[in-house]
Amino acid sequence: MEQPTEQIQSELDSFREQWRAEVSARSRNAAGSQHQQQQQRPTPTHARNSASDKTPKRNEFTHRKAASRTIPHQDDEEEHVQAQSFDEPPDAASIRPGWGQRLGRQDTAPTMQEEPQTALEFYEKAVEKETTGKLGDSLQLYRKAFRMDDNVDQLYRKKHFPGFWTKPSQLQHHQQANPSNASATVPNTAHHSLEGPALSLPDLIASFSGLRIEGAPPECEGVDAPPCPMAALPDEILVHILRDVAVADVGDFVRLARVCKRLAYLVATEDQIWRRVCLGPEFGFAGMHYHWQRGVTWEPLGAAQELAENGNDEVLTPDELDELARRQEESRAATGVLLRKVYGSSWQGMFRRRPRIRFNGCYISTVNYIRAGQSSGHQISWNTPVHIVTYYRYLRLFRDGTAISLLTTDEPAHVVHHVTKENLVLHRGGAGPHLPSAVVSAGLRGRWRLSSAADHGEGDGIGPDAAEGDLYVETEGVGSKYTYRMELTFRGAGGKAGVNTSRSNKKLAWKGFWSYNKLTDDWAEFALKNDKPFFFSRVKSYGVRGEK
Repeated sequence: MEQPTEQIQSELDSFREQWRAEVSARSRNAAGSQHQQQQQRPTPTHARNSASDKTPKRNEFTHRKAASRTIPHQDDEEEHVQAQSFDEPPDAASIRPGWGQRLGRQDTAPTMQEEPQTALEFYEKAVEKETTGKLGDSLQLYRKAFRMDDNVDQLYRKKHFPGFWTKPSQLQHHQQANPSNASATVPNTAHHSLEGPALSLPDLIASFSGLRIEGAPPECEGVDAPPCPMAALPDEILVHILRDVAVADVGDFVRLARVCKRLAYLVATEDQIWRRVCLGPEFGFAGMHYHWQRGVTWEPLGAAQELAENGNDEVLTPDELDELARRQEESRAATGVLLRKVYGSSWQGMFRRRPRIRFNGCYISTVNYIRAGQSSGHQISWNTPVHIVTYYRYLRLFRDGTAISLLTTDEPAHVVHHVTKENLVLHRGGAGPHLPSAVVSAGLRGRWRLSSAADHGEGDGIGPDAAEGDLYVETEGVGSKYTYRMELTFRGAGGKAGVNTSRSNKKLAWKGFWSYNKLTDDWAEFALKNDKPFFFSRVKSYGVRGEK
């Protein structure tokens, strides 16, 4: 039986209403999601940037040279670079098979960090990008920073290097005129604080001599304070404990100065601990090599062969072999002479200022230069294209006198954890290209040693401290008939050559780079037009003493 016409019409109307409600709901959801995406998308600032700018000059690519508009230029190689630290190796699951790089790169992976807001934040981000070799990104950030504030470079120097750009005479005059940094409107008699002028660092440390280690206060009134067994230890036992800490990790020993004033006084003044650190092989100068210990291809050197490579070509006698045993005594004697004549009988000053190799990290040189491109002949262009070339040099030095030199375009985060002897032997000849550690397949074996007074003649007039400021590295060449030789010198991370500072072991500046042809006995020098100094970066996977 057919249904009545009114019932069919009511069912059609209800169906139409449901269909309309469903369509309207879908349209509202689509519009809401699109609006939400537009709100989450960051609004670009200064969108019209590169079209109206001039062609970038070379001196715009470094924050230091941009700052030289108001401060005289001092030295082209005096770069203020904060040492990087590589604590975690790259995740094996995020490695692209066959390429040795991570899928989630830092410049493309989404991060939870906030975008820079002020000119100083843009400048700091640009310095970070430039340190990692990303000149294109750093250039855009530099432009944004200087558009927001013309003096942003001075703000950066005042924040990160407050005392370097102030002359000592000006600083002393400023401290005498206003030692407490009081306002200029306050009379001079009120410029001094109630406790007098600020103490110098030696006087401040000396004021801690009569203090003792204090335990933690009680958690609440009426409750006994928690016990502090270290406060009851005599100084002799406490110094012995601190010495064991320094031998295990000198960095942890220095960080104990943050605990309390008594430990800060012992860390700064206990000379017998610093003497043990300097004379020990763990971090001190007993682990340094002033003669070749290995061959270029890591083969061990016998006693006779070692003497022959140091210039003794005569027929070796047993008396000459005893020279090896006397080298340690000569090294200790040289240490004693330097201690008295150069470092003012301070073992701590010697450890901080005397050139030494650090094994718990890698020396990295980031090279950036601009190469002119070629404009298209079929198009009219107002700008000349340029290519920004970036590559890295890695130099890792081992305790046994061997070294690994690597030249690659891969960033340090993807390389430093794989610069080991085992990986270099594993990938020798291009084996295992699918592994992440294949980035070291182009590495070169080598050896290293420090310079000494024996490298200079007696009539050269070079002091004992200047005679120890160089590093010699010899590596394999492109073929079996070539050998490379690098000569580097220790410099402070912001100082000049020959000036010993507390940071003098973090920077290696170039002195020369040569290639030696074994067949023709010829030397050829490489041009160092674009090469930059090496800066030390700690790598946690190498271990505290760099034995991994």
